[in-house]
Amino acid sequence: MNLILRLTVLVLVVLAGGCATLPGSVAQKPDRSAEAAVQPSPPQTISEPGAAAAPELPASALPKQIITENTPPPLIDLTAPPEDLWQRIRRGFGMPDLHDPLVAEHQSWYLNRPEMLRRIFERGRRYLYHIVEELETRGMPTELALLPMVESAFNPRAVSRARAMGLWQFIPSTGKTYNLDQNWWADERRDIIASTDAALTYLQKIYEMHGDWHLALASYNWGEGAVGRAIAKNQAKGLPTDYSSLTMPAETRNYVPKLQALKNIVAQPELFGIYLPPIPNRPYFETVAKPARIDVALAAHLAGISVEEFVALNPAYHRPVIDGNQAGEELLLPVEKIGTFLTNLERYEAEDKPLSNWKTHTLKRGETIAKVAARFKLSEARLRQINGITPRVRIHPGFTLLIPRPGSQAAENLAHALPEPPPLPKESATPSRKGKTVAARFKGKPTVTVKPSAKPAVRAKTKTPPNARTTKKKLQPKNPS
Repeated sequence: MNLILRLTVLVLVVLAGGCATLPGSVAQKPDRSAEAAVQPSPPQTISEPGAAAAPELPASALPKQIITENTPPPLIDLTAPPEDLWQRIRRGFGMPDLHDPLVAEHQSWYLNRPEMLRRIFERGRRYLYHIVEELETRGMPTELALLPMVESAFNPRAVSRARAMGLWQFIPSTGKTYNLDQNWWADERRDIIASTDAALTYLQKIYEMHGDWHLALASYNWGEGAVGRAIAKNQAKGLPTDYSSLTMPAETRNYVPKLQALKNIVAQPELFGIYLPPIPNRPYFETVAKPARIDVALAAHLAGISVEEFVALNPAYHRPVIDGNQAGEELLLPVEKIGTFLTNLERYEAEDKPLSNWKTHTLKRGETIAKVAARFKLSEARLRQINGITPRVRIHPGFTLLIPRPGSQAAENLAHALPEPPPLPKESATPSRKGKTVAARFKGKPTVTVKPSAKPAVRAKTKTPPNARTTKKKLQPKNPS
Protein backbone atom coordinates (compact mmCIF):
# COMPACT_ATOMS: atom_id res chain seq x y z
CA MET A 1 0.00 0.00 0.00
CA ASN A 2 2.82 2.38 0.90
CA LEU A 3 4.53 1.60 -2.42
CA ILE A 4 1.40 2.41 -4.43
CA LEU A 5 0.91 5.68 -2.54
CA ARG A 6 4.49 6.78 -3.19
CA LEU A 7 4.21 6.10 -6.95
CA THR A 8 0.96 8.06 -7.16
CA VAL A 9 2.53 11.11 -5.45
CA LEU A 10 5.57 10.99 -7.75
CA VAL A 11 3.42 10.99 -10.90
CA LEU A 12 1.42 14.00 -9.67
CA VAL A 13 4.61 15.99 -8.94
CA VAL A 14 6.00 15.32 -12.42
CA LEU A 15 2.76 16.37 -14.13
CA ALA A 16 2.53 19.53 -12.04
CA GLY A 17 6.12 20.53 -12.87
CA GLY A 18 5.63 20.05 -16.64
CA CYS A 19 2.63 22.38 -16.74
CA ALA A 20 3.96 25.07 -14.41
CA THR A 21 5.74 28.26 -15.51
CA LEU A 22 7.71 30.67 -13.44
CA PRO A 23 6.21 34.09 -12.76
CA GLY A 24 7.18 36.56 -15.50
CA SER A 25 8.66 33.90 -17.76
CA VAL A 26 8.26 33.97 -21.57
CA ALA A 27 7.65 30.95 -23.76
CA GLN A 28 10.91 29.79 -25.37
CA LYS A 29 11.38 30.34 -29.16
CA PRO A 30 12.10 27.33 -31.30
CA ASP A 31 15.80 26.46 -31.61
CA ARG A 32 17.14 27.73 -35.00
CA SER A 33 20.76 26.75 -34.46
CA ALA A 34 20.63 24.45 -37.50
CA GLU A 35 19.54 27.35 -39.71
CA ALA A 36 22.19 29.62 -38.22
CA ALA A 37 24.85 27.06 -39.00
CA VAL A 38 24.35 27.40 -42.77
CA GLN A 39 24.28 31.20 -42.75
CA PRO A 40 27.65 32.84 -43.57
CA SER A 41 29.29 34.56 -40.65
CA PRO A 42 32.52 36.52 -40.29
CA PRO A 43 35.60 34.44 -39.54
CA GLN A 44 36.53 34.09 -35.91
CA THR A 45 39.22 36.38 -34.53
CA ILE A 46 42.00 35.17 -32.27
CA SER A 47 41.68 36.61 -28.72
CA GLU A 48 44.60 38.42 -27.18
CA PRO A 49 46.56 36.80 -24.33
CA GLY A 50 44.77 37.12 -21.01
CA ALA A 51 41.31 37.49 -22.53
CA ALA A 52 38.59 35.12 -21.48
CA ALA A 53 38.38 32.12 -23.75
CA ALA A 54 35.25 31.89 -25.87
CA PRO A 55 33.05 28.94 -25.08
CA GLU A 56 33.46 26.04 -27.45
CA LEU A 57 30.61 25.51 -29.87
CA PRO A 58 29.50 22.17 -31.23
CA ALA A 59 30.67 21.44 -34.77
CA SER A 60 27.13 21.63 -36.07
CA ALA A 61 26.90 25.28 -34.97
CA LEU A 62 30.07 26.46 -36.75
CA PRO A 63 29.95 28.15 -40.20
CA LYS A 64 30.65 25.66 -42.94
CA GLN A 65 33.46 27.70 -44.48
CA ILE A 66 35.37 27.43 -41.17
CA ILE A 67 35.08 23.72 -40.58
CA THR A 68 35.80 22.82 -44.25
CA GLU A 69 39.51 22.45 -44.94
CA ASN A 70 41.15 23.49 -48.24
CA THR A 71 38.09 25.28 -49.54
CA PRO A 72 38.36 25.32 -53.37
CA PRO A 73 38.13 28.63 -55.27
CA PRO A 74 34.85 29.62 -56.90
CA LEU A 75 34.03 27.46 -59.90
CA ILE A 76 34.50 28.96 -63.38
CA ASP A 77 32.24 27.82 -66.17
CA LEU A 78 34.78 26.82 -68.80
CA THR A 79 32.03 25.86 -71.22
CA ALA A 80 31.09 29.52 -71.69
CA PRO A 81 33.70 31.55 -73.59
CA PRO A 82 34.75 34.73 -71.78
CA GLU A 83 33.81 38.06 -73.31
CA ASP A 84 37.28 39.49 -72.61
CA LEU A 85 40.18 38.04 -74.60
CA TRP A 86 42.56 38.72 -71.70
CA GLN A 87 40.55 36.31 -69.55
CA ARG A 88 40.72 33.70 -72.29
CA ILE A 89 44.49 34.12 -72.40
CA ARG A 90 44.74 33.70 -68.62
CA ARG A 91 42.73 30.48 -68.76
CA GLY A 92 45.17 29.03 -71.27
CA PHE A 93 48.35 29.68 -69.29
CA GLY A 94 50.18 26.36 -69.24
CA MET A 95 53.90 26.98 -68.88
CA PRO A 96 55.61 26.55 -65.50
CA ASP A 97 56.44 29.85 -63.86
CA LEU A 98 60.08 30.89 -63.82
CA HIS A 99 61.27 31.93 -60.36
CA ASP A 100 64.27 34.12 -61.01
CA PRO A 101 65.37 37.53 -59.61
CA LEU A 102 65.48 38.82 -63.19
CA VAL A 103 61.69 38.47 -63.40
CA ALA A 104 61.19 41.10 -60.70
CA GLU A 105 63.68 43.41 -62.43
CA HIS A 106 61.80 43.24 -65.73
CA GLN A 107 58.44 43.65 -63.99
CA SER A 108 59.74 46.85 -62.45
CA TRP A 109 61.11 47.99 -65.82
CA TYR A 110 57.76 47.51 -67.58
CA LEU A 111 55.69 48.96 -64.72
CA ASN A 112 57.81 52.11 -64.68
CA ARG A 113 56.88 52.66 -68.34
CA PRO A 114 53.06 52.59 -68.27
CA GLU A 115 52.71 54.62 -71.47
CA MET A 116 54.92 52.17 -73.35
CA LEU A 117 52.87 49.25 -72.00
CA ARG A 118 49.69 50.99 -73.09
CA ARG A 119 50.99 51.36 -76.66
CA ILE A 120 52.08 47.71 -76.80
CA PHE A 121 48.70 46.46 -75.58
CA GLU A 122 46.90 48.77 -77.98
CA ARG A 123 48.89 47.51 -80.98
CA GLY A 124 48.34 43.93 -79.87
CA ARG A 125 44.54 44.29 -80.05
CA ARG A 126 44.67 43.72 -83.81
CA TYR A 127 46.62 40.46 -83.65
CA LEU A 128 45.98 38.75 -80.30
CA TYR A 129 42.73 36.99 -81.19
CA HIS A 130 44.28 35.34 -84.26
CA ILE A 131 47.38 34.28 -82.32
CA VAL A 132 45.33 32.83 -79.44
CA GLU A 133 43.13 30.93 -81.89
CA GLU A 134 46.21 29.39 -83.52
CA LEU A 135 47.75 28.49 -80.16
CA GLU A 136 44.60 26.78 -78.92
CA THR A 137 44.20 24.91 -82.20
CA ARG A 138 47.72 23.52 -81.74
CA GLY A 139 47.29 22.85 -78.02
CA MET A 140 50.05 25.31 -77.08
CA PRO A 141 50.15 27.49 -73.92
CA THR A 142 48.66 30.92 -74.42
CA GLU A 143 51.59 32.68 -72.72
CA LEU A 144 53.18 32.48 -76.16
CA ALA A 145 50.64 35.05 -77.38
CA LEU A 146 52.66 37.56 -75.33
CA LEU A 147 55.96 36.65 -77.00
CA PRO A 148 55.64 39.33 -79.74
CA MET A 149 55.69 41.87 -76.90
CA VAL A 150 59.23 40.72 -76.13
CA GLU A 151 60.26 40.33 -79.76
CA SER A 152 58.79 43.40 -81.45
CA ALA A 153 56.49 45.20 -78.99
CA PHE A 154 53.71 44.08 -81.38
CA ASN A 155 55.14 46.30 -84.12
CA PRO A 156 55.08 44.35 -87.42
CA ARG A 157 57.41 46.92 -88.96
CA ALA A 158 60.15 46.33 -86.39
CA VAL A 159 63.61 45.58 -87.83
CA SER A 160 66.59 44.45 -85.76
CA ARG A 161 70.31 45.00 -86.40
CA ALA A 162 70.45 41.39 -87.59
CA ARG A 163 67.78 42.19 -90.24
CA ALA A 164 65.11 40.29 -88.30
CA MET A 165 61.63 41.52 -89.19
CA GLY A 166 58.00 41.35 -88.18
CA LEU A 167 56.04 40.49 -85.06
CA TRP A 168 58.08 37.31 -84.58
CA GLN A 169 61.44 38.69 -85.79
CA PHE A 170 62.56 36.21 -88.42
CA ILE A 171 65.99 36.68 -89.97
CA PRO A 172 66.15 36.18 -93.76
CA SER A 173 67.57 32.64 -93.72
CA THR A 174 65.11 31.25 -91.18
CA GLY A 175 62.29 33.00 -92.98
CA LYS A 176 63.20 31.17 -96.17
CA THR A 177 63.45 27.88 -94.27
CA TYR A 178 59.85 28.33 -93.15
CA ASN A 179 58.64 29.36 -96.62
CA LEU A 180 58.27 33.08 -95.89
CA ASP A 181 58.71 34.68 -99.30
CA GLN A 182 60.97 37.74 -99.53
CA ASN A 183 61.02 39.67 -102.79
CA TRP A 184 60.94 43.13 -104.32
CA TRP A 185 57.22 43.54 -103.73
CA ALA A 186 56.70 42.07 -100.29
CA ASP A 187 58.29 40.29 -97.33
CA GLU A 188 56.20 37.61 -95.66
CA ARG A 189 58.27 37.81 -92.49
CA ARG A 190 55.98 40.78 -91.78
CA ASP A 191 52.80 39.00 -92.90
CA ILE A 192 50.56 38.50 -89.86
CA ILE A 193 49.10 35.11 -90.78
CA ALA A 194 52.14 33.59 -92.52
CA SER A 195 54.69 34.67 -89.89
CA THR A 196 52.48 33.52 -86.99
CA ASP A 197 52.09 30.11 -88.60
CA ALA A 198 55.86 29.86 -89.16
CA ALA A 199 56.71 31.00 -85.61
CA LEU A 200 54.34 28.54 -83.93
CA THR A 201 55.52 25.72 -86.17
CA TYR A 202 59.10 26.47 -85.18
CA LEU A 203 58.24 26.71 -81.48
CA GLN A 204 56.45 23.36 -81.63
CA LYS A 205 59.48 21.69 -83.20
CA ILE A 206 61.97 22.98 -80.66
CA TYR A 207 59.62 22.16 -77.77
CA GLU A 208 59.41 18.58 -79.03
CA MET A 209 63.21 18.57 -79.19
CA HIS A 210 63.74 19.70 -75.58
CA GLY A 211 60.44 18.80 -73.86
CA ASP A 212 60.67 22.06 -71.94
CA TRP A 213 59.12 25.41 -72.86
CA HIS A 214 61.83 27.50 -71.22
CA LEU A 215 64.51 25.69 -73.23
CA ALA A 216 62.36 26.00 -76.36
CA LEU A 217 62.17 29.77 -75.86
CA ALA A 218 65.91 29.94 -75.29
CA SER A 219 66.35 28.07 -78.58
CA TYR A 220 64.01 30.48 -80.35
CA ASN A 221 66.24 33.34 -79.25
CA TRP A 222 69.70 31.75 -79.29
CA GLY A 223 69.31 28.75 -81.60
CA GLU A 224 68.59 25.14 -80.70
CA GLY A 225 72.10 24.13 -81.67
CA ALA A 226 73.60 26.56 -79.16
CA VAL A 227 71.17 25.45 -76.45
CA GLY A 228 71.91 21.81 -77.22
CA ARG A 229 75.64 22.41 -76.78
CA ALA A 230 75.05 24.24 -73.49
CA ILE A 231 72.98 21.29 -72.25
CA ALA A 232 75.66 18.81 -73.28
CA LYS A 233 78.32 20.86 -71.48
CA ASN A 234 76.34 20.81 -68.23
CA GLN A 235 75.64 17.10 -68.59
CA ALA A 236 79.36 16.41 -68.96
CA LYS A 237 79.97 18.31 -65.71
CA GLY A 238 77.14 16.61 -63.86
CA LEU A 239 75.23 19.91 -63.58
CA PRO A 240 71.49 20.54 -63.96
CA THR A 241 70.31 21.23 -67.50
CA ASP A 242 67.28 23.46 -66.85
CA TYR A 243 67.05 26.98 -68.28
CA SER A 244 68.35 28.73 -65.16
CA SER A 245 71.39 26.44 -64.89
CA LEU A 246 72.73 26.89 -68.43
CA THR A 247 75.47 29.34 -69.38
CA MET A 248 74.06 31.59 -72.10
CA PRO A 249 74.37 35.12 -73.52
CA ALA A 250 72.82 37.97 -71.56
CA GLU A 251 70.07 38.49 -74.16
CA THR A 252 68.92 34.88 -73.84
CA ARG A 253 69.34 34.92 -70.05
CA ASN A 254 66.85 37.81 -69.91
CA TYR A 255 64.54 36.46 -72.61
CA VAL A 256 62.28 34.15 -70.58
CA PRO A 257 62.24 36.48 -67.52
CA LYS A 258 60.84 39.22 -69.77
CA LEU A 259 58.04 36.94 -70.91
CA GLN A 260 57.38 35.81 -67.33
CA ALA A 261 57.21 39.44 -66.18
CA LEU A 262 54.61 40.24 -68.84
CA LYS A 263 52.70 37.08 -67.94
CA ASN A 264 52.58 38.16 -64.28
CA ILE A 265 51.29 41.62 -65.24
CA VAL A 266 48.60 40.22 -67.52
CA ALA A 267 47.62 37.58 -64.95
CA GLN A 268 46.94 40.12 -62.18
CA PRO A 269 47.04 43.67 -63.56
CA GLU A 270 45.13 45.05 -60.56
CA LEU A 271 47.91 43.81 -58.29
CA PHE A 272 50.36 46.07 -60.12
CA GLY A 273 48.01 49.02 -60.54
CA ILE A 274 47.70 48.42 -64.29
CA TYR A 275 44.45 48.75 -66.20
CA LEU A 276 44.12 46.40 -69.16
CA PRO A 277 41.38 47.68 -71.48
CA PRO A 278 39.16 44.71 -72.38
CA ILE A 279 39.64 43.17 -75.82
CA PRO A 280 36.51 41.63 -77.35
CA ASN A 281 36.88 37.87 -77.65
CA ARG A 282 36.11 37.85 -81.36
CA PRO A 283 38.10 38.23 -84.60
CA TYR A 284 39.53 41.66 -85.30
CA PHE A 285 40.18 40.99 -88.98
CA GLU A 286 39.06 38.74 -91.79
CA THR A 287 40.52 37.93 -95.18
CA VAL A 288 39.26 39.09 -98.55
CA ALA A 289 40.40 38.05 -102.03
CA LYS A 290 43.16 40.29 -103.36
CA PRO A 291 42.66 42.01 -106.75
CA ALA A 292 45.24 41.46 -109.48
CA ARG A 293 46.98 44.73 -108.66
CA ILE A 294 45.78 47.57 -106.45
CA ASP A 295 47.26 50.67 -104.91
CA VAL A 296 47.67 50.70 -101.13
CA ALA A 297 46.00 54.10 -100.86
CA LEU A 298 43.03 52.98 -102.98
CA ALA A 299 42.57 49.71 -101.04
CA ALA A 300 42.44 51.65 -97.78
CA HIS A 301 40.02 54.16 -99.30
CA LEU A 302 37.67 51.45 -100.58
CA ALA A 303 37.63 49.84 -97.12
CA GLY A 304 36.96 53.16 -95.42
CA ILE A 305 40.05 52.96 -93.18
CA SER A 306 43.28 54.93 -92.90
CA VAL A 307 46.41 53.92 -94.76
CA GLU A 308 48.08 53.36 -91.37
CA GLU A 309 45.39 50.87 -90.34
CA PHE A 310 45.58 49.08 -93.69
CA VAL A 311 49.36 48.76 -93.48
CA ALA A 312 49.16 47.55 -89.85
CA LEU A 313 47.07 44.60 -91.06
CA ASN A 314 49.01 44.09 -94.32
CA PRO A 315 52.59 45.01 -93.36
CA ALA A 316 54.18 42.51 -95.78
CA TYR A 317 53.75 44.98 -98.65
CA HIS A 318 56.41 47.68 -98.77
CA ARG A 319 55.55 49.26 -102.14
CA PRO A 320 52.74 51.78 -102.80
CA VAL A 321 51.14 49.21 -105.11
CA ILE A 322 50.25 45.61 -104.20
CA ASP A 323 50.98 43.05 -106.87
CA GLY A 324 48.37 40.31 -106.97
CA ASN A 325 50.90 37.52 -107.42
CA GLN A 326 52.92 38.29 -104.30
CA ALA A 327 52.65 37.35 -100.59
CA GLY A 328 49.52 35.26 -100.52
CA GLU A 329 46.16 35.57 -102.18
CA GLU A 330 44.30 37.66 -99.59
CA LEU A 331 44.18 41.02 -97.87
CA LEU A 332 43.36 41.50 -94.19
CA LEU A 333 40.69 44.03 -93.27
CA PRO A 334 38.77 44.81 -90.06
CA VAL A 335 35.74 42.52 -89.80
CA GLU A 336 33.28 45.38 -89.92
CA LYS A 337 34.89 46.79 -93.11
CA ILE A 338 34.72 43.67 -95.29
CA GLY A 339 31.28 44.52 -96.68
CA THR A 340 32.27 48.13 -97.28
CA PHE A 341 35.36 47.10 -99.24
CA LEU A 342 33.55 44.58 -101.44
CA THR A 343 30.70 46.97 -102.22
CA ASN A 344 33.00 49.87 -103.08
CA LEU A 345 35.32 47.64 -105.11
CA GLU A 346 32.41 46.37 -107.21
CA ARG A 347 31.23 49.92 -107.90
CA TYR A 348 34.75 51.09 -108.70
CA GLU A 349 35.35 48.30 -111.20
CA ALA A 350 31.89 48.82 -112.74
CA GLU A 351 32.95 52.37 -113.58
CA ASP A 352 35.99 50.93 -115.39
CA LYS A 353 38.44 52.82 -113.21
CA PRO A 354 42.02 51.51 -112.87
CA LEU A 355 42.88 49.91 -109.53
CA SER A 356 46.50 50.98 -109.85
CA ASN A 357 48.06 54.23 -110.98
CA TRP A 358 51.57 52.82 -110.94
CA LYS A 359 53.60 50.86 -113.46
CA THR A 360 57.00 49.19 -113.34
CA HIS A 361 60.06 49.91 -115.46
CA THR A 362 63.16 47.74 -115.65
CA LEU A 363 66.46 49.55 -116.18
CA LYS A 364 68.21 48.61 -119.40
CA ARG A 365 71.93 48.71 -120.04
CA GLY A 366 73.08 52.31 -120.26
CA GLU A 367 69.95 53.77 -118.63
CA THR A 368 70.28 55.98 -115.57
CA ILE A 369 67.79 57.21 -113.02
CA ALA A 370 68.05 60.70 -114.46
CA LYS A 371 67.18 59.50 -117.99
CA VAL A 372 64.19 57.48 -116.76
CA ALA A 373 62.95 60.44 -114.69
CA ALA A 374 63.17 62.78 -117.66
CA ARG A 375 61.36 60.26 -119.88
CA PHE A 376 58.40 60.09 -117.50
CA LYS A 377 58.49 63.83 -116.71
CA LEU A 378 59.60 63.41 -113.10
CA SER A 379 62.46 64.92 -111.17
CA GLU A 380 65.29 62.53 -110.36
CA ALA A 381 64.86 63.30 -106.66
CA ARG A 382 61.15 62.39 -106.84
CA LEU A 383 61.84 59.12 -108.64
CA ARG A 384 64.53 58.18 -106.10
CA GLN A 385 62.18 59.00 -103.22
CA ILE A 386 59.34 56.92 -104.68
CA ASN A 387 61.59 53.89 -104.99
CA GLY A 388 63.51 54.34 -101.75
CA ILE A 389 66.81 54.74 -103.57
CA THR A 390 69.38 56.07 -101.12
CA PRO A 391 73.08 56.70 -101.82
CA ARG A 392 73.82 53.21 -100.45
CA VAL A 393 71.62 51.50 -103.06
CA ARG A 394 73.53 50.39 -106.14
CA ILE A 395 71.73 50.79 -109.45
CA HIS A 396 72.31 48.18 -112.13
CA PRO A 397 70.71 46.81 -115.32
CA GLY A 398 67.63 44.82 -114.37
CA PHE A 399 66.79 47.11 -111.44
CA THR A 400 63.02 47.61 -111.16
CA LEU A 401 61.49 51.06 -110.70
CA LEU A 402 57.95 52.10 -109.85
CA ILE A 403 56.66 54.90 -112.07
CA PRO A 404 53.56 56.87 -111.05
CA ARG A 405 50.90 57.46 -113.68
CA PRO A 406 49.10 60.80 -113.74
CA GLY A 407 46.66 60.97 -110.84
CA SER A 408 48.53 58.58 -108.55
CA GLN A 409 48.78 59.50 -104.91
CA ALA A 410 51.98 61.33 -104.06
CA ALA A 411 54.61 58.99 -102.69
CA GLU A 412 55.43 61.33 -99.83
CA ASN A 413 51.90 60.78 -98.47
CA LEU A 414 52.62 57.06 -98.22
CA ALA A 415 56.27 57.11 -97.19
CA HIS A 416 55.50 57.49 -93.49
CA ALA A 417 53.06 54.57 -93.50
CA LEU A 418 54.76 51.97 -95.69
CA PRO A 419 57.35 49.61 -94.19
CA GLU A 420 60.90 50.17 -95.36
CA PRO A 421 61.97 47.65 -98.03
CA PRO A 422 64.66 45.26 -96.80
CA PRO A 423 68.16 46.00 -98.11
CA LEU A 424 69.16 44.07 -101.20
CA PRO A 425 72.04 41.60 -100.78
CA LYS A 426 75.30 42.83 -102.25
CA GLU A 427 75.37 39.90 -104.63
CA SER A 428 72.20 41.06 -106.36
CA ALA A 429 73.44 44.63 -106.86
CA THR A 430 77.10 44.12 -107.75
CA PRO A 431 77.89 43.83 -111.49
CA SER A 432 80.08 40.93 -112.50
CA ARG A 433 83.15 41.23 -114.73
CA LYS A 434 81.00 40.56 -117.77
CA GLY A 435 78.64 43.38 -116.88
CA LYS A 436 75.80 41.15 -115.66
CA THR A 437 74.58 41.10 -112.13
CA VAL A 438 74.14 37.91 -110.17
CA ALA A 439 70.39 38.60 -110.13
CA ALA A 440 70.41 38.82 -113.90
CA ARG A 441 72.19 35.48 -114.21
CA PHE A 442 69.49 33.84 -112.07
CA LYS A 443 66.62 35.64 -113.75
CA GLY A 444 63.78 33.29 -114.58
CA LYS A 445 65.14 30.43 -112.47
CA PRO A 446 63.02 29.25 -109.56
CA THR A 447 64.16 29.94 -106.04
CA VAL A 448 64.99 26.78 -104.10
CA THR A 449 63.19 26.65 -100.74
CA VAL A 450 64.78 24.58 -97.99
CA LYS A 451 62.22 22.78 -95.87
CA PRO A 452 62.88 22.01 -92.20
CA SER A 453 64.44 18.63 -91.57
CA ALA A 454 62.39 15.96 -89.88
CA LYS A 455 65.39 14.85 -87.80
CA PRO A 456 65.93 16.99 -84.69
CA ALA A 457 69.61 16.04 -84.44
CA VAL A 458 70.37 17.34 -87.93
CA ARG A 459 68.19 20.40 -87.47
CA ALA A 460 69.98 21.27 -84.24
CA LYS A 461 73.26 21.59 -86.07
CA THR A 462 72.03 23.61 -89.00
CA LYS A 463 69.05 25.71 -87.84
CA THR A 464 69.34 29.32 -86.82
CA PRO A 465 66.74 31.05 -84.67
CA PRO A 466 64.41 33.64 -86.19
CA ASN A 467 66.17 36.62 -84.63
CA ALA A 468 69.75 35.40 -84.23
CA ARG A 469 72.67 37.16 -85.84
CA THR A 470 74.38 35.35 -88.64
CA THR A 471 77.71 35.81 -90.34
CA LYS A 472 76.90 33.65 -93.34
CA LYS A 473 75.30 35.15 -96.41
CA LYS A 474 73.42 32.89 -98.76
CA LEU A 475 73.34 33.60 -102.45
CA GLN A 476 69.68 34.30 -103.15
CA PRO A 477 68.45 35.32 -106.58
CA LYS A 478 66.27 38.40 -106.73
CA ASN A 479 63.59 38.58 -109.37
CA PRO A 480 61.53 41.73 -108.88
CA SER A 481 59.29 41.10 -111.85
